[in-house]
Amino acid sequence: MKKRDKIIYWVATIWLSLGMVSGGVFQLMKMEDAVNSFNNLGYPEYLLTVLGVWKLLGVVAILIPKYPILKEWAYAGFFFAMSGAMISHLIMGDPFSETFPSIFTLILTLLSWHFRPTDRKISNS
Repeated sequence: MKKRDKIIYWVATIWLSLGMVSGGVFQLMKMEDAVNSFNNLGYPEYLLTVLGVWKLLGVVAILIPKYPILKEWAYAGFFFAMSGAMISHLIMGDPFSETFPSIFTLILTLLSWHFRPTDRKISNS
């Protein structure tokens, strides 16, 4: 793995992890902003708990060594959660400031997944 790729992977993965942990904690604590955002999008409040737990577990999955299949599931979950959030904000006509966090986290998810080291990928053999 090239040094450049390794740097891109770790920068993207650290920022992704920080974003997912902070978002997951805000959702689990049912912070006012998280609740208001969910209410404005028309989602039930109990979904905050489900997404919060999944985000925290997903961060653990992408950071621990080995378990490439688990990592694929975590990246897929992050992709679907963040693309769904982005689409929901766009459909509701929310301002860019509301949509940007999901776009940014989606980009970080794709970068982290694409540049992950070989030992974190599912082998073809």
